[in-house]
Amino acid sequence: MESGRKSFFKVFITGCLWGTIGLFVKMMETQGSSSSYTSFLRLFFGSLILAFTTWVIEGPKAFRIGRKTFLSCILLGIVCQGTFNILYSMSITMNGMSVGSVLLYTAPIFTSFTSMLLFKEKLNSLKWLALMVNVVGCALTATGGDFSAASIAPLGILVGVGAGFTYSMTAVFGRIAMQEDSSPFAVAAYNLLFGCIFIALVRRPWTTVERPFNMQLLLLGLLFGLIPTALAYALYFSGLSRIVETSRVPVVASVELVVAAMIGAFVFDESIPVIKIAGILLVLLSILIFSKKNDP
Repeated sequence: MESGRKSFFKVFITGCLWGTIGLFVKMMETQGSSSSYTSFLRLFFGSLILAFTTWVIEGPKAFRIGRKTFLSCILLGIVCQGTFNILYSMSITMNGMSVGSVLLYTAPIFTSFTSMLLFKEKLNSLKWLALMVNVVGCALTATGGDFSAASIAPLGILVGVGAGFTYSMTAVFGRIAMQEDSSPFAVAAYNLLFGCIFIALVRRPWTTVERPFNMQLLLLGLLFGLIPTALAYALYFSGLSRIVETSRVPVVASVELVVAAMIGAFVFDESIPVIKIAGILLVLLSILIFSKKNDP
């Protein structure tokens, strides 16, 4: 069996790649893209890239997956891609970026409880401590401790927590999808494809922009679909297939927030106050604790 360290390293790299999402979103916004069209292009190009990669590397047979895997891919697409993108966009609009980000990172808590119920995973006192450290660290990293611009309404909280829950299910449904020894490339491709179809049917995102076929926008969408999407999800599902404790996955992947903060500082000249640095250190500490395992 692939070592636990190697599997978690793949999830860690996935989180680093996801940390570039904000960079692509901002660049696409400058080209006139809307949040729904940006999400659509990401999933559309990501699914095409992964489908082509699967065909070239593993052949057409890789697309033949079991019924459980196929149903899990549908849930991944509809819940963890389509519904998540919609809820998270609504959360940012209703709550502001800071509170929206904090509510999103309630995900490890949901994953932990779901894993206890479905997979009979156990969380000892040290892991509970690491989980709390991660949530606090994410909150400080996302906000810098400043909630003064936050506008919190009950519906906004509900939507934000919903975004966290749908995000948390990625690890759960992903683990189920990989139980039949399916190709990580094929699982990732199906996941993005169903998410793309869902957003297309629900949001009709091409109607939300003035120039949907802007070549610069499409090129950015292609890169968005390649780097933090196709490559990231291929690594994610490959690592997830060998990880026994699903509850630890979103904690390790939360390095995404650290990378996003670094990009904000070095690319967009955003300040990193001491309290945000403390948050980054807490996130890294929680990852270190959760990565320790008695795996071979």
